[in-house]
Order: sequence, then C-alpha cells, then structure tokens
Amino acid sequence: MIKKKAPVTKKVPKELIVHNDVRIDNYYWLNDRENPEVIAYLNSENDYYNEMTSHTKALQEELFKEMKSRIKEDDESVPYTLNGYWYKTRYEVGKEYPVYSRFRESLESEEEIMFNGNEMAEGHDYFSMGGIAVSPDNSLAIFGVDTVSRREYTLRVKNLKTGEIYADTILNTTGGGVWANDNKTFYYTKKDTVTLRSDKIYKHILGTPESDDELVFHEKDDTFSTFVYKTKSKKYVVIGSHSTLTSEFQILSLERPDEGFKVFSPRQRGVEYSIYHYRDSFYVLTNKDGATNFKLMKVGEQNTYFEHWKEFIGHREDVLLEDVDIFKEYYVLSERENGLNQIRIIRWDGSDAYYLPFESETYTAHVGNNRDFDTEILRYSYNSLTTPSSVIDFNMATREETVMKEQEVLGGNFNKENYIEKRLWAPARDGSKIPISLVHHKDTALNENTPLLQYAYGSYGYTIDPYFSTVRLSLLDRGFVYAIAHIRGGEYLGRKWYEEGKLLKKMNTFTDFVDCSKYLIAQKISSSKHLYAMGGSAGGLLMGVVINLEPLLYNGVIASVPFVDVVTTMLDDSIPLTTGEYDEWGNPNELEYYNYMKSYSPYDNVKAQDYPNLLVTTGLHDSQVQYFEPAKWVSKLRELKKNDTFLFFDINMEAGHGGASGRFEALREAAKEYAFLLDLEGKIVL
Repeated sequence: MIKKKAPVTKKVPKELIVHNDVRIDNYYWLNDRENPEVIAYLNSENDYYNEMTSHTKALQEELFKEMKSRIKEDDESVPYTLNGYWYKTRYEVGKEYPVYSRFRESLESEEEIMFNGNEMAEGHDYFSMGGIAVSPDNSLAIFGVDTVSRREYTLRVKNLKTGEIYADTILNTTGGGVWANDNKTFYYTKKDTVTLRSDKIYKHILGTPESDDELVFHEKDDTFSTFVYKTKSKKYVVIGSHSTLTSEFQILSLERPDEGFKVFSPRQRGVEYSIYHYRDSFYVLTNKDGATNFKLMKVGEQNTYFEHWKEFIGHREDVLLEDVDIFKEYYVLSERENGLNQIRIIRWDGSDAYYLPFESETYTAHVGNNRDFDTEILRYSYNSLTTPSSVIDFNMATREETVMKEQEVLGGNFNKENYIEKRLWAPARDGSKIPISLVHHKDTALNENTPLLQYAYGSYGYTIDPYFSTVRLSLLDRGFVYAIAHIRGGEYLGRKWYEEGKLLKKMNTFTDFVDCSKYLIAQKISSSKHLYAMGGSAGGLLMGVVINLEPLLYNGVIASVPFVDVVTTMLDDSIPLTTGEYDEWGNPNELEYYNYMKSYSPYDNVKAQDYPNLLVTTGLHDSQVQYFEPAKWVSKLRELKKNDTFLFFDINMEAGHGGASGRFEALREAAKEYAFLLDLEGKIVL
C-alpha cells in the first residue's frame, strides 16, 4: 500500500470554558454542515480513503458478492395472523426493499400488496419505512417514510381497499401511529425539530389538517422521551414516558375514551416500570424497592398507583426478568441467568410451569412476534454463533414445536459442524470475570499468528447476544476468530452488570474490553500483531478510549459512527439525545461528572503517541452521533499521532446513524470493513 498525502484540516482555535476549565477545540468549526469548507473537507477524506484503498476494490467486490450469494434473495418472513388477516414481509430477487402483504383469512387466498418498498424508494438515495398500523376494521393503514436518514418520519394514511393515499400528511414523527376504535382517529408521537427528542403525543382525525391535531400530552422534562402504543388486549391506549432511570405511563380506556388519559403511577426517580394488561388487572414489571433484576407486580384496573401493587413474581438476585408476554391461558417470562436467555411458560391457573430446554453453552433465544392473544402457540427464535436462526412455533399445551423457518445459508458450502463456538471467562483487573463468546472455523489453528476481531458495545444496558451472521462467515472462512466481549455496561450478567458500567463507573466498560484482549493474548489465541477491535456508536466511544489507553494492543481498529467528543456533546442540549443521556453518562454541568467524562473522552485525550491502524465511518445525516464528532477526532488524530499507521475516514454522504438503506447496500459497507482487516493481515487473495 503506497502512502499518499492525507488531508490536513485547518485549525481554528475555539475556547470552551466550563467550571473555570479551558479546553481548546481547534476543529470546532467542523460542526457547521452548511459550510462549504466542511463539505469539501469531508469529500477530501473520502477521496483519500478511496485512493488509499483502491488496491482492495477487487476484494471488496469479491466480499460483497460472496456475502450476497449467501442470502436468499426471494426471502420472506413467517406469516402471522391478526384480526382475520395473515401478514408477511417478503423480498424479491435483486431488490433492496421489502414488500408488505396480507391474505384474508387464509394464506391460500389472494395476496394483497399493502406497500412495495422498492417502488416507494425510487428517486431517493435513502429510504426507510416506519411502523405500519392497520385500522381495527382492516381498511386503512398508517405508515411513515424517512428519505433523509435522520429518523424523522412523515406519516401518511393509505386506503388498503382502493390503494388511495389520503391527503393527511404529518411531518417530523417517530414513524408510527395507534388507532382508536372508530377507524378515523389515531395517536402519534412528534419530535422536537431541533433536538429530535420525542416529546409530544397528538390525536389526529382523518380528513383534518395537521394544524388541527389535538395535543394530548407534552413531555416537558427534557431528560425524558415519550411514545404511544396499544395493549395486546386492545382495551387501552398507553402513553409512556421514559428516561434512562425512570418511567411513567398514562392509560386511556378505549371503552371509555371520553374519560381521557390518566396517570398509571406517577414517576419516581430511579423507578422503572412497564405495564401489561390482562382481564381486569395490569401486570407491572419493575425495579421498585431495590429489585435490581426486576420483579412482576399485579394491580387492579381502577387503582393503579404503586401503593396498590402486589407482588406476583419476586425479585431474584441471580435472574434478570427482562420481559413478559401475555396470552389468554398462559403468560411467558423472558429471563436471563448467567448470561443466557431463558423462556419460562406458566399457566394462569398455576397448573403448569416449565422452561424451554436450551442445552448449548452459548446461544440466543428470544420470544418473537406474538400478536394473537387467544392462542396456545408461542413463537420464538433461536440461533447461536454457529447455528443459523430458526423461527419456532411452540404449542404451550402439548409442548410440541414446529420449526416454521430455518435461515438458509446459500452458496453451497456452509456446514455448521465446520465451526466451533465456546464461552470463555476473562479475569478483569478488579477480580470480576468477563464472559467472551467466541467462534472460529474448525481448521483455524489458534496461536499467536491467528487474526482475531473483538467486538463489543457496553452501554445503556444493551446486551450483545451471541448471534449467527452469514456476513461474518467471510472472516471465519479466511482464518479469523470472532469474539464478543460481554463487558460491563451491558446486561449480559444482569442489571448489576449494567450499573457497574455507567456514570462514575464507566471506566469499567473500557478496562473490561482491554482485559479481555489481554486474556485472549495470554491464552495464545492471538497477539497484538493480529488483534483487531470493532465497535459502533457508544461502541465507537469504547474504541476511542481503548486506543488512547492501549495504543499498541491492537493492529487495527474499526470505529463506526463513534461517540467520541463526549464532553462537548453532553454540554450541548440542542443536540439530539443529549439531555436524555444524563442518567447514562452524567450531566457535565455538574463538576464531578465533567471531570470524570473529561478523563476518558476520546477526543479530549488524543495525545502525541503511536496509534493502531484505524478505519472510522460515519453518515452526514446521522442524528444520534453527529458526523462532526468523528470528523474532529480524525483531524486531531492526524495532527498528533506519531507513527505512520493508516487512518481512514469513510463518510456516507447520503446516510445517517444506521448506514446505507437497502439490504444489499449495507453489505458493501461490511465488505469495506472486512477488506480493511484482511488487507492489514496481508490476506488479499481472490
């Protein structure tokens, strides 16, 4: 690879003063996306990246074709039934976007195409469709469309009988709606035009202009967001408000809509709860009164405040209660014990209770799309690092199961027996044991020369389960080991695992990742010359911190849409998501949190030292991590890094946080990332 001259970003010093502390940001000017110089700079980075990686273009194309060849192009979802119709989503050969269709009463009846995403996407560089909500009488559908990639959806209504799209147009929403029982009224969530916080619930009546819509609820606390949905029983419309640590709900009886919404139980800081309706009661999943791993409470419909809650399933120190699914004769608990998913089925009358049997050392099992209330069938999904995903219908009465769909891996040479999966436990510096899910080809020798890609996220309590990926096979078949580090900040080992990786304990997230890497090296599964790391968004923050802490531990690092300018972003309450993040990262307007954030913020801690080879990616329209965070970070790295490792910055000028739209275009981004790794390993062999 011949070194070309990298872009040089001009420096315009700006003083940022908080708590009498002065930070100089030389690249703050990159925040202005309307500045032609900013666009010119981003284009120069793309030109440099494309020029420097031109020798990998053939490999990228080969990887793309390989990844695409494993995908069943005319794939479709397992149909589900709702209100007299069967619904499914299918793809057509060569097409990027799904077709949404339904069948009246039976799958043998004529297919009704509700929406064809391919036709709707024509003329747009980016296309995303929000949630589709069909009216109670099955004649109308609310749908949302985003063609910019900032997750601001325009709501429309389609007559499913005639195909007419009504004139009703509602801008800047979250993309879905909830019907009342009259088939002409629906509720929706609107976003603040600056921060993009979901802050208002409106009621719309068909045929009226948006300006006439009634504001039902305004969430004025800027650390909260709001949303609206209908209970599975179809008896209530529910407005939810949530922040990182606190939640509150309001309910509207669809049998008595004139009574309006009433608060289910007032918010109390640190108390999280969610509600499920069944017959004349609500079931409440909550962490109240120190139930760190959550417990299930029961309360009558009329007096729903917390003082009336009665314990239904108690708190358990070693089991995280994640979710509840309600059926007519059964309720189903989604639990997590020792990092592994458990599905527990219980009859309401108490006559039967059991767990679904899962025997693998590491796997992923989740309750799926169960829209039907009056059924004995539970739909769930199962997969692992070596096992393609299956959708399974399980009869809760007879305990018989039917595999409705097994993910097909095309291409002719996939055999799950060719891959080995295992779970390891790495010692952290404070004595904790960090789980690692690992997979490799059976023919890959594990030693100091083995390339290994370590991935993690580690924030918001979001757990990265060990999941199957057809894309990942392109690395495994070329001799890579793939490892998921289940670091603190996620909930893999329960809620306490999350609590130990947030706020003033956030450094545990970063040191856990490093300690996992050092453990894998100590086990002679790889070495620093062949070790790679990858993370996106908050996982991109993770990447930024670890290369400041341990710049020589990795040969290459991929940071996707990285949240790297932590202090400046968290001080700017006009940026989307900022105020709602205070309970995750802390509020830097308070000195203690300011100092702690500053101690790890990747951008603030770039220094004159060696750095590994880096590929940084972003989208110009990203509404979650703004493009200028990685732009500033890359500019500062270019200025200060001492060695001549590669630093590439790839900007998708049409996309946002989720990257390219379309199932195949997203593969091209994965092909770029894998080509970067394989190039560093000297494995460009076609």
